[in-house]
Amino acid sequence: MEPVSSGAEREQLESWLDYYRSTLVLKCAGLSFEQLTTAAVAPSTLTLLGILRHMTHVEQSWLQRRFAGLAPVPVYETEGDPDGDFNNLTSASLDDVEGLYWLTCERSRELCAGHGLDEMARYSRPGREVDLRWIYIHLIEEYARHCGHADLLRERIDGETGD
Repeated sequence: MEPVSSGAEREQLESWLDYYRSTLVLKCAGLSFEQLTTAAVAPSTLTLLGILRHMTHVEQSWLQRRFAGLAPVPVYETEGDPDGDFNNLTSASLDDVEGLYWLTCERSRELCAGHGLDEMARYSRPGREVDLRWIYIHLIEEYARHCGHADLLRERIDGETGD
């Protein structure tokens, strides 16, 4: 799914966000659980499954917690392991991880529907108030960066490259 190349600002932002959401899942497609949990670019411990879990956390953090003011239950992070999205990768099956990722993305879309890009997040750090536009841009930037990481990991795992 290619992002739109013209149109209203919101349509373009949401199009790019959805494009990167789908691209990340495509980077993981067709690999075994073992391959998805392989840290293929030493000395980094980053894995494709860890990136997918992390972006689930990012969607929850920015759109559910900060923008909508909800208190989503952390899925992978624990008090003892705040980076649990990257660690303990065998705590959930691939189907569970991908299913939760898509449910989280859909929840993000629902929570943003009907809100203007200028609407401020309900929960912000003091001195760092952000609006929905800023959050969308930040998510696009974070997805783009992690899709680049995923591209390198995938190429090292099986030679595949692409979007």
